[in-house]
Amino acid sequence: MSHHGWNNRPDDEVRKDKYESFETTVLPYLNSAYNLARWLTRNEHDAEDIVQEAFLRALRSFDTFTVGRDARAWLLTIVRNSCRTWHRQNRSHETTVEWDVDSQPTSATWSDPEAMLIKNADSHLIGQAMEQLPIEYREILVLRELEELSYKEIAQIVGVPLGTVMSRLSRARKELYIRLCQQTGEMGR
Repeated sequence: MSHHGWNNRPDDEVRKDKYESFETTVLPYLNSAYNLARWLTRNEHDAEDIVQEAFLRALRSFDTFTVGRDARAWLLTIVRNSCRTWHRQNRSHETTVEWDVDSQPTSATWSDPEAMLIKNADSHLIGQAMEQLPIEYREILVLRELEELSYKEIAQIVGVPLGTVMSRLSRARKELYIRLCQQTGEMGR
């Protein structure tokens, strides 16, 4: 630090600190951000644009980020909101699901045949089956199964109660299972 006050540029130093802090806090989750955007848009180029936009938004609002908070959940919330905005502008025909918010989860665990089929299914088949799911199901499966976030973190990101996360996840898994069965021809055997 220079002792000559007149040539000191505190604004630049503050900005530099902010960027460095942003890089160490948020940048490690770039892959998670891209993963979520890719599954929600089903397009690599759109996902890249959205992640770029989300990182700019995150940087602009980084001053509001409190240290000790979950940086990944915070960033993924921004990515999800950016995806929502993108969908409204580009894909009005996107399939969505009507939610019965009060309904209880049918089961928060995989049943054996579902688990076995999904575990043994080729990742390409799972990818195809996921692409066909409504956006609410895709996002919850990505956050839970691929990003391995807790129900609590998912509830924060998606902005719904914990019970809704559990029932939505249960329905999403069932729906994924049905689509995989249709693809692999194992339905009704």
